[in-house]
Amino acid sequence: MSKLGTLGARLHRGEIGYDFVKNRKIWYSVSILITILAIAGLAVRGLNMGIEFQGGAVFNTPKNTSASVSQAEEYAEAASGHDAIVQKLGDGSLRIQVAGIDTGAANEIKNTLAGDLKIDSEQINAELVGPSWGEQIANKAWQGLGIFLVLVVIYLAIAFEWRMAVAAFVALIHDITITVGIYALVGFEVTPGTVIGLLTILGYSLYDTVVVFDSLKEQTKDLTKQTRWTYSDVANRSINSTLVRSINTTVVALLPVAGLLFIGGGVLGAGMLNDISLSLFVGLAAGAYSSIFIATPLVADLKEREPAMKALKKRVLAKRAQSAAQGGTEVDDEETYADEPEDDAAPAVVGPRNQPSSRSRGRGRPSGKRR
Repeated sequence: MSKLGTLGARLHRGEIGYDFVKNRKIWYSVSILITILAIAGLAVRGLNMGIEFQGGAVFNTPKNTSASVSQAEEYAEAASGHDAIVQKLGDGSLRIQVAGIDTGAANEIKNTLAGDLKIDSEQINAELVGPSWGEQIANKAWQGLGIFLVLVVIYLAIAFEWRMAVAAFVALIHDITITVGIYALVGFEVTPGTVIGLLTILGYSLYDTVVVFDSLKEQTKDLTKQTRWTYSDVANRSINSTLVRSINTTVVALLPVAGLLFIGGGVLGAGMLNDISLSLFVGLAAGAYSSIFIATPLVADLKEREPAMKALKKRVLAKRAQSAAQGGTEVDDEETYADEPEDDAAPAVVGPRNQPSSRSRGRGRPSGKRR
């Protein structure tokens, strides 16, 4: 077995683990700081909306156009009187994007560009975008996002409980805010491809969160019938038992997205591909972080506000204090769950009640066939 596989098996069995829940205030502080920076970026710089949302024109030149990107940008800004964005595509053609111009002025700009670039105006393909179309796209995106979040909260409240629904909702808002804030801070253009990527990462982030929640739900059945583990202990075990899986799925998802972003977008100059891959790359990383460091610790915080969980925690701490006073000897009680590790520091899976411990299994039973 590989080292990573061995690590994953030991994490799953509770032999080792990192206390994510105990250090939750650190993760909350990091997330709050990043969120504040993202909101500040949105407030100060705002989003660089593409022509699909502002309206304008896109001019595509023929293959192997001799002009450089900087030259074409100067020509386009001089012809239109507006800022222009120029990309050189893999076949040598240029994509010249000018936002905020009237569609009626597109032909004049096209002819002026043709003269400056020393090519026939008929060889330039012009695509006109009206601002009303972009407004419709934006409204549909907001509607889709709102419906998605409402359905997510309802589903999680039914399948799990309302506390998990709240935690997942907070994690999703966290991911959206960070992704949008990075777009504002670095000045990347927001296009329909960005919206598609943003909606895609929400599904991935939710999947990663539900995996941990499902493990947590399974391990906390009849939790109050024992006095060895608190809800936070079991929540921490759930994170650790799925940690390697989360890392593997995130890395596997990020590798092709990174290829799209740095090769497809950076080298080949694919505009829409670049927009989708950038939002996916940022969102996948933020989603993996929120699933591990935000969602589950927040569930533990909310659950341990319940009177039953408060009472359980008090009993667990009292038992641990009694055990420490007796020199570390485990205090037996009828409510201890089966197959728990002897080390109180590593949380174990909570199992069925009143099963014999593996350490006492077979004691007093003679070997061989019974006569």
